[in-house]
Amino acid sequence: MAERLNAEGLRYAKAVAETRSFSAAARAYGVTQPALSNGIAKLEERLGERLFDRSPRGVTQTPFGTRILPLVERAVAALDAVAAEARRLTEPGDQKIRMGVSPLIGPHLVARAFSAVRELPTARDLVLREANMQDLRDGLRAGQLDIILIPAVTAMPRFEHRVIDVEPIVVVGPTADEDASLELAEAADEQFILVPDACGLTTFTTQLFHAHEVPLRTYPGEAASYRVLEEWAGLGLGSAMIPRSRLTSPDVPHRPLLNEGREVQISFEAVWNPDSALRPDLTLLAQALGASRQPYAPLMP
Repeated sequence: MAERLNAEGLRYAKAVAETRSFSAAARAYGVTQPALSNGIAKLEERLGERLFDRSPRGVTQTPFGTRILPLVERAVAALDAVAAEARRLTEPGDQKIRMGVSPLIGPHLVARAFSAVRELPTARDLVLREANMQDLRDGLRAGQLDIILIPAVTAMPRFEHRVIDVEPIVVVGPTADEDASLELAEAADEQFILVPDACGLTTFTTQLFHAHEVPLRTYPGEAASYRVLEEWAGLGLGSAMIPRSRLTSPDVPHRPLLNEGREVQISFEAVWNPDSALRPDLTLLAQALGASRQPYAPLMP
């Protein structure tokens, strides 16, 4: 391993890990399959062990590859971040703001972001990327994203933050009556269906119950999307908590969730790097998003 690792070999390995196919990786990367296979073989020789096993059933990662490939992915992301930051600093014609958004962010907030960008002193394009919380945070740290819009549930020290929106949480269930409501203390009697802890909703739910010392009973399975949450709740498997804007239809049976007579709300924030070359515009963008929010009127007891 005295010889330096080749960046293209790292990229080839990342492509195979993502596609689970040498031929698909070669097509995606725009090279011939022999060139890609040769690049990976040289990388494996320098690393001292195989990354992949090939069989008639497809490509699988070796135990060694399972440990190394996440590091390869981070190394490629870091190289891309260096190149992206260099382009932004040396090519003033590139006037893009790369914004990452959580799936929990409603379309009304995305629309406000586009409007706010048009009002910036420097004309810029807004390029969106939707991803889960960890991917967005990693992208921001690596310089692949300029600003992210996420639920305010996990701290990111050394980054700038601004709350840009708040939204009521509603409880979806098979017999929910919107004219009624559910107190948080009474929610201990409900069984809640959760989604994988990736978008921030499950983190918010568990933090909410823990902070108010309310037991959280959960359905043993997990739903893959907010639509599935609604469908499973409609089947009677349990109840589900979601922001009101993520209801697929106003007709979906739901109840406001209250805590001592006041609406339970989830907060969303903009997060950006204070060292970014775009910091002045990112700060203005976050301020505009926060200033233009339309808070929901609280329900009275």
